[in-house]
Amino acid sequence: MKILRINMSNLQVMEDNKDQYQRLGGRALTSRIVHDEVPPTAHPLGPYNKLIFANGLLTGSNASSADRYSIGAKSPLTGGIKESNAGGISGLKLGRLGIRALIFEGVRDDFKIIYLSKDKIAFDDASPILGKDLSEAADWLREKYGKHIAIWLIGIAGEQKMNLAAITGQDKDGYPTRFNGRGGLGAVAGSKGIKAIVLDDQGVDRSKPKDNERFKQAMKQYHSWLMETPGTAKIFPELGTSSLVRTTNSLGALPTRNFSTGSFEQYEQISGETLRETILERGGEGSTTHACMPGCIIRCSNVFVDKAGKRITSPLEYENIGLLGSNLGIGNLDDIAKINRLCNELGIDTIETGGALGVLMSQNVIPFGDVDRVIQALQEIKTGGFLGRIIGGGAEIVGKLYGAYRVPTVKGQAMPAYDPRAIKGLGVTYSTSPMGADHTAGQTVRAQIDHHSPIGQVKISLEAQQTAPIFDATGLCFFSGGAIAGRWDLIAELITAYTGEPYTGEQLLELGKETLRIEHEFNRKAGFTKAHDRLPEYFYHEINEASQTVFDVPQEEVESIGVEGYGRYHQF
Repeated sequence: MKILRINMSNLQVMEDNKDQYQRLGGRALTSRIVHDEVPPTAHPLGPYNKLIFANGLLTGSNASSADRYSIGAKSPLTGGIKESNAGGISGLKLGRLGIRALIFEGVRDDFKIIYLSKDKIAFDDASPILGKDLSEAADWLREKYGKHIAIWLIGIAGEQKMNLAAITGQDKDGYPTRFNGRGGLGAVAGSKGIKAIVLDDQGVDRSKPKDNERFKQAMKQYHSWLMETPGTAKIFPELGTSSLVRTTNSLGALPTRNFSTGSFEQYEQISGETLRETILERGGEGSTTHACMPGCIIRCSNVFVDKAGKRITSPLEYENIGLLGSNLGIGNLDDIAKINRLCNELGIDTIETGGALGVLMSQNVIPFGDVDRVIQALQEIKTGGFLGRIIGGGAEIVGKLYGAYRVPTVKGQAMPAYDPRAIKGLGVTYSTSPMGADHTAGQTVRAQIDHHSPIGQVKISLEAQQTAPIFDATGLCFFSGGAIAGRWDLIAELITAYTGEPYTGEQLLELGKETLRIEHEFNRKAGFTKAHDRLPEYFYHEINEASQTVFDVPQEEVESIGVEGYGRYHQF
């Protein structure tokens, strides 16, 4: 697998052969390159930052739920290291072209479409799709380059280099709805003049494992684990991530009206069960069980449709429901889907957008529950209105401009849909992750622990944070974690059989720890200290009435895995 460097300033391409990158994939690779090559004090939108697209070690292998990829850079939102992970087919197509990673360097003022095929790399003018909705731009690209392609694409928010700008890839049906949303990486792409990347694998043979028989045996065992585990065999295929609405509401953790409490009086109207019933009742183009990646057994995605059965958006996830629904006082799935689709068309992170809108609502700029005003505000991103630019800065910028005290961010990034006073392990993750407030950096909601108690939360968060990079490095979906259950030797066997390079389960565990270590090291050199490893002040003293708790995990424990503590207490 090749690693290509593309300098966007002069449009020069060269192949990278650095030995230290050859056994890495996904987040392990993006973070290593950022750590090694990006000056920690560099401006995120300047010429010294780099934007890396990197496949997981198993991406393209045909193992279920293993076609994910990572995008990494220094974040314009947090000012620290960033990795954002997604599924779909874009990583798969990159792998079929024999490319493990793309490293983009330099900056430019105009926008290009980077076309990659087995025979050539071309830089085409992006003017015809500038300013267009993402779906329209994606259709134009498919018409020009062929229906068989895959793409990465930024929207108008990325063109304007907004902090909440995302990068989108395609699902298996060709829709540009698989988002690398967190951290403003779409703005980094915009700074480098990358409007779209077209991946054309026509005429390329499907990649085959180096040891096919060994791979088939390991894959058979792995797939049997997925089918034997209730979460991956039944819950996710039926309800997807929206199954969490009832769970978090019962824990008092469902963000409601700018994280003022953790229980929403209309939660049942936006629950996973109601979502499923609505899709089934409407029929048409709707689907309650949908795979974003070809051959995925878990099928946690969905296609939400209007009353006539016409597609509105895909998928409607728990995070969308929590941040664009209950957090904004909106209790109707059709309204949430409408807002979600608009976010997709603009190319913006729904979590950061929901956080920013929640702060605006808390300041009475928009009334809670006012769907029309929310849509009007978001449309100002496209028209260039002042409110659109303010929202585009992210939740923390909104809070500063409006003098808000209650701003649910850590390291400048908006919190996902879990109140940290009610799920305290996630409060530790939000506080200490190098990524800022990010549930995927160390998810603890399914841990067998009293989530309201401060006891044991640092331990489970640390374990989750050390494990998360393994999924991101291998290309595995995190939702396979319940089936894998820490049995990393089999995953190492899959990687060995597929790549021909020997890996062990112990090496994968060390890879997760080392990735976290270098991310903390980068942030420390970028200026982060233990003062950044904290939740917003009000979470420590304002009671979440739904859970009757505050965040009370001792700060000295939290700091043991923060930017200053991790390297000192957790040498590997």
